Amino acid sequence: MLMPGLTSLGEELSSAIEEVIADLRERSYRSSCVLDDDVEELFLTAARTATSAFAIWLLSGDPERARRAGMGASGIFGQLAARDDAPLNEMTKRCIRWHDAVAAQLTYDASRLGIGNALNTALSMLQRSLFVTLVRMTETFESERQSVHRTLLERQDEIIFHASHDQLTGLPNRDLIIDRIEQLLVQHNRFGTKAVVLFINIDNFKSINDNLGHDAGDQILRSIAERLDLALRESDTLGRLGGDEFVVVADRIPTADAASLMCERILAVLRHPLAPENLGSAPLSFTASIGVASGSDLPGDELLKNAGIAMYRAKRQGKNRYVHFESEMQRAVVTRFELETDLKRAVEHGQFILDYQPVFDLGSMSITGAEALLRWEHPTRGIVPPGEFIPYLEESDLIAVVGRWVLDEAIRRAAGWKSEERQPEISINLSARQLDRDQIVTEISAALDGTGLDPSSLCVEVTETTLMRDLDEALKRLRAIKGLGVRIAIDDFGTGYSSFAHLQQFPFDVLKIDQSFIQRLAYGQSAEMLVRSQIQLAKALHIETVAEGVEEPYQLDFLLGEGCSSAQGFLLSRPIGASEIDAFMGLSRIPRPVRTGNVARRFPGLRASLARERHSHVRSRE
Repeated sequence: MLMPGLTSLGEELSSAIEEVIADLRERSYRSSCVLDDDVEELFLTAARTATSAFAIWLLSGDPERARRAGMGASGIFGQLAARDDAPLNEMTKRCIRWHDAVAAQLTYDASRLGIGNALNTALSMLQRSLFVTLVRMTETFESERQSVHRTLLERQDEIIFHASHDQLTGLPNRDLIIDRIEQLLVQHNRFGTKAVVLFINIDNFKSINDNLGHDAGDQILRSIAERLDLALRESDTLGRLGGDEFVVVADRIPTADAASLMCERILAVLRHPLAPENLGSAPLSFTASIGVASGSDLPGDELLKNAGIAMYRAKRQGKNRYVHFESEMQRAVVTRFELETDLKRAVEHGQFILDYQPVFDLGSMSITGAEALLRWEHPTRGIVPPGEFIPYLEESDLIAVVGRWVLDEAIRRAAGWKSEERQPEISINLSARQLDRDQIVTEISAALDGTGLDPSSLCVEVTETTLMRDLDEALKRLRAIKGLGVRIAIDDFGTGYSSFAHLQQFPFDVLKIDQSFIQRLAYGQSAEMLVRSQIQLAKALHIETVAEGVEEPYQLDFLLGEGCSSAQGFLLSRPIGASEIDAFMGLSRIPRPVRTGNVARRFPGLRASLARERHSHVRSRE
């Protein structure tokens, strides 16, 4: 039988539960650790239930009845112990605060009722209730910990696999590939043989993502991985570095020829049409650029890097091929890096200039315009040949900046050539990167508007390879440029993949005969026939022809006889600087003799005459 005083304390505590909760809330606000409001409210709900259960225990003296009343509180305390945002140490502190708040209320009630003899028993019961709560909390926490541990053990293999494999294809990733290379290197060091690494990049894969979407691209990459695996032996390891880059670590490849045969097999299986499911597109064939590196005394990542360098060499040599790494390639990479750094500095410090190569009308031998040619004035190397830096510009984003400057500068210069008699034409080359951008139309329009140059006095030149990157997009942008009133020329015609159909489809005004055809005129009738056919084709399409690279009198004689429209080349004029071209544009024509006999008779002293006239005009303008 309970002491009468315990029953009284139970009654008083029952009526004072909300006061206890208010005290707990105040203590939490003063705490150094503030938990989320929902966590605090959940704890107060548990405390309210636990206080009510303890009051029932005081009133009835039945611990089991109190336990049933407090089951809800135990469950809530367990939930809190398992939550990440309710750390176990903080919940323990709050349980102790609950004990202190209830003890303070009991002490107050016992003093007010004069039943101090029952207080010690009540506090002992309260202490036991706290211990039970803490044990239940730690039991729940331990149960949760063990559950997490079991899950981690069950998923350990899966976690290890994902850490070392590509998620898209399930192939080994870079880390596992390098580890595999290192293992092979140890073995090959022991037996005096070499490990072989193949770095594979799928050619032009960006167009797949652009045209079919990234989901389709991912599906195709998985199919390519399966296809590549067919070309390998069981002892070889296939991995994916990311994107469209794969790696093969080949074991027991005795010679470079054997590695070449493996590359041939890979190229062959990729060329075989691939028809991924649910794409709704025609079967796709692929090519690849492959770099091959071998060694026994290099770190794994170094061997992989060498294979990557060889792959980029294969890419620059035209793709759809393999290249074996050589030490000079590493030096080329360093040179390339230095060049790219210098080019960025050249853009920042305005080291680019333009030269101009005059174009002559072959009917009147008058100067009709000039082609703007980009030059680089390096502070220590002097004038850097275009072939050494323009390819790097075109491969980088710098071509957009430099190309915009060329447009503005050349058009500004040409606007100053205007006279009452004529407005010479300025020709500007557009790179593939420039034509890939919709902004090119806006940039040309802005450059023309800024100078007042008649759009018909601007001719933009594009090469065959530029057009073939994306025929539809190139056609769309060239038509937009044509809509500005600008003339368009196809350069290097006949050196790539252009056809008569392309000439008809695109809005060309000029066909430029590549200098390689002009240089071959010395080799006989077949070369003459090629140039003659281009001139006749242009005439049939009512477009002009400009012969490039005219350096010998017999070449000019042939072009005159075939009715070629215009020409440029060292025989007529070398490229000249900006100030000189302004004076040169004052020359209206070269004196033209009677059109009989060969060029030596028809144009006696051609070079000397041109040089004297140009010199006199330059002197007169100084």
